[in-house]
Amino acid sequence: MKAGRLAALAAALAACRTVPYTGRHQLNLIPLGEEASLGATSYEQTLRQAKLSTDPGQIAMVRRVGERIARAADQPDFKWEFNVIKDDKTVNAFCLPGGKVAVYTGLLPLAQDDAGLAVVVGHEVAHALARHGGERMSQGLLAQFGGAALSAALAQKPAETQNLMLSAYGAGAQVGVLLPFSRKQESEADRIGLILMAKAGYDPRVAVDFWTRMARGQSEPGLSAFLSTHPTDQKRIAGIKEWLPEALKYYRGPEP
Repeated sequence: MKAGRLAALAAALAACRTVPYTGRHQLNLIPLGEEASLGATSYEQTLRQAKLSTDPGQIAMVRRVGERIARAADQPDFKWEFNVIKDDKTVNAFCLPGGKVAVYTGLLPLAQDDAGLAVVVGHEVAHALARHGGERMSQGLLAQFGGAALSAALAQKPAETQNLMLSAYGAGAQVGVLLPFSRKQESEADRIGLILMAKAGYDPRVAVDFWTRMARGQSEPGLSAFLSTHPTDQKRIAGIKEWLPEALKYYRGPEP
């Protein structure tokens, strides 16, 4: 038992990494390639089950904003994809590991313009950039399997490991839509998202107006679902205002 604990501790120490921009240390036992593969699989399943928008304006808007955020994220190993899911009742967007992004049409009226959309896309890309899904799964691996490697856990207890994957990444019945992140991870995605949109040439101060709109409309059905995974409150808006000076250091005005 003692040897098992030492092995788990060694695995945890070896898997410590630093989150970009915030400098927070996190445990991540999931290899980036494994995480990206899971993201690609979930994304494909999502698109097969969804109805994609054929509106050229919507598609162009999402890809225009997404590609600028992707350049700011500077992740050459990510295989970026941007799609629009036609569902006017769903106010949501997500970015799966490896850069697989989808935006639901229900979000676009609330985003209002490119900058408003950049707030959400930047936030979702920040989750993938910070590898929050892998961190959440690593915590589960450590708790349930003593820090065993993903491949070992899959070999020894495939059903339990699969359930852990579904919980961490929100696949399965809710393929592609991530389950609620912790408050710490949400705040971190807010902070990194502001920096990404600023680097992409979008004024990060727009984020205050966007989240204020969300807070005011939280009684609407579509927004209720969005806010179940993206808690909007005065504390969050206060945090964004606190991080704006940092984000504005990266802002050089709108891109041509």
